[in-house]
Amino acid sequence: MVAIVKYGIIGVGMMGREHLINLYHLKSEGVAVVCIADPHVPSQKYAQKLAESFNWPLQVFTGHKQMLESGLCDVVVVSTPNMTHYEILMDIINHPKPHHVLVEKPLCTNVSDCQKVISAAKRRSDMLVQVGLEYRYMPPVAKLIDIVKEGALGQVKMVAIREHRFPFLVKVDNWNRFNCNTGGTLVEKCCHFFDLMRLFIGANPVRVMASGAMDLNHKDEVYDGRVPDIIDNAYVIVEFDNGCRGMLDLCMFAEGSKNEQEISVVGDIGKGEALVPESIVRWGTRAEGRNGVQTLLAEDKRIKYDGLHHGSSYLEHLHFLSAVRARGEQAPAVGLHDGLVSVAIGVAAQLSIQIGRAVTIEEVMSEKFLQSTKS
Repeated sequence: MVAIVKYGIIGVGMMGREHLINLYHLKSEGVAVVCIADPHVPSQKYAQKLAESFNWPLQVFTGHKQMLESGLCDVVVVSTPNMTHYEILMDIINHPKPHHVLVEKPLCTNVSDCQKVISAAKRRSDMLVQVGLEYRYMPPVAKLIDIVKEGALGQVKMVAIREHRFPFLVKVDNWNRFNCNTGGTLVEKCCHFFDLMRLFIGANPVRVMASGAMDLNHKDEVYDGRVPDIIDNAYVIVEFDNGCRGMLDLCMFAEGSKNEQEISVVGDIGKGEALVPESIVRWGTRAEGRNGVQTLLAEDKRIKYDGLHHGSSYLEHLHFLSAVRARGEQAPAVGLHDGLVSVAIGVAAQLSIQIGRAVTIEEVMSEKFLQSTKS
């Protein structure tokens, strides 16, 4: 009989409860959520009600340190507000009992904290840490990744990602309305897309150029005397060290869109695209032209719960559970370095908008820049 893997969830707001539901649908794989930690009482109660409907008794803690001290869980899911990730991750990594960790994106809100987490984690060979960049697992995106890896498009030259969607949702205490809490829209939301660019292109980013603004959303909102400062639209161009380019077109007041994400990858012999949530993948070659374009409805029969992210969170958990059970023989699919680079591109993009020029990744990784962010 397979041993039960016991999970604890730190932060049971909207995304934490989404993880709880995903893990319930993995119950047949031998998992159970046994404890949660969150200082926000309404979130605790919502999570408890969910768990009761799953017949999962929960131990409830108001703080993550108490949960870690309890020794109840083997795996920890961190789904707290972005600005809390660093402290919580360091507490988990430095705790005597090893806990495998799935941390929601972004890894941290700034490059310096990401680097400190990576440095600390290197001392813990008894722990796995995976970053929740789950867009890789969306069935149409995963299919497009496979098409690129198979060489059907040739050598990738350009990646264009369009996200046209609704404004940021309301979160506990409206924490996601301010750059100081999120890292900025291009870190908070768009680290997903920078991760995908890097994955498709298979190279490292070197320079970022961006233009963006806060044009429509949240301008009439005030919280404790403060008006939100998160941008709601942007264009971002990322140059990679192999000469390839990626582009992000973000608009968060585009509710009238059929697809929320449209991802295009163009190589020297062909083009592929993935559409979400239609879950359509198209690809064709230059030689065959328009008449040779193939269309596929992307599905993954393993998904038992679609949830908020079209089944990608379910597959993310399935993959991470496999790595946990492999007892160190299998690396996390999305590692800490992936998390760092996705944040670094977002930080560079935010800075590019602020100062009105291109910003190199070397700049935002430099000691001088890291020191300036502390002052």
